[in-house]
Amino acid sequence: MFILFITAILLVGCSSKTEEKSGKPLVVTTTGQIADAVKEIAGDNVEVKSLMGPGVDPHLYKATQGDLQTLEQADTIFYNGLALEGKMSDIFEKMKKEKTVSAIGEVVPADRILSDPMNPKLADPHIWFDIDVWKIAVAEITKTLIEEYPDNKDEYKKNEKAYFDKLDELSNWADTRINEIPEQQRVLVTAHDAFSYFGNSHGMEVRGLQGLSTNSEYGLKDVQNIVDFLADENIKAVFIESSVSEKAMNAVIQGAKEKGHTIQVGGELFSDAMGAEGTEEGTYIGMYKHNVNTIVDSLK
Repeated sequence: MFILFITAILLVGCSSKTEEKSGKPLVVTTTGQIADAVKEIAGDNVEVKSLMGPGVDPHLYKATQGDLQTLEQADTIFYNGLALEGKMSDIFEKMKKEKTVSAIGEVVPADRILSDPMNPKLADPHIWFDIDVWKIAVAEITKTLIEEYPDNKDEYKKNEKAYFDKLDELSNWADTRINEIPEQQRVLVTAHDAFSYFGNSHGMEVRGLQGLSTNSEYGLKDVQNIVDFLADENIKAVFIESSVSEKAMNAVIQGAKEKGHTIQVGGELFSDAMGAEGTEEGTYIGMYKHNVNTIVDSLK
């Protein structure tokens, strides 16, 4: 009986290892946004694994032992950079000595990178919310894949063009939808300052209770400033984020209530993480559409 048990364990182990070895290059990414872009460009030519799933906050993420093993097994690694994955920076620097590790956000020209209004030296890493800027980062994925796996060069270029056409269509659609919101109501208030690129590209004012990182502390004065702004501008809705605790926005809603101004939650937005794999929101385009529809339907 004991021998049968040990044999079963060994078979399971062998099966797991066999499943992990697909025969394709393993490309590992940090965020779902990057993983989705790699899949669009590479198609079925590589196996893609994302370390951070739905509801995961990359600002606070700490690599697990399993993550380190996955990164060791990877043939190529893509991450956002610009301090988004702040707690993993040292890991990526060490990995660069062993394999190709690409920080796709750090190829974006400096004049296209937004900064923290309170600290101009601090780059805003949320580049995926400006579609034109995101295309620059995705082009770096294509370039790296061609360098690493040149046999599929033509396919990668073809896939990039098709994907960029879809992104241009998405951008035009988003502009049309946002134009449904009365100009004075085009104000997006969220838990942390993740949507400046979005506001910049679609003509919306954006306010976040916390700074660029969810690691930023917020105090009573920050809450009061947001509450005063909402009341003065007669803004009726704020938004929560799938990867951030609702505690911050609940404090704003309560503060507004005490001031006699009613605020409702306009809905949940995807900010630093996308939706579940296999759902529409689990793709970059689906996530972006969800956010636009949620914002417009609540503010118009």
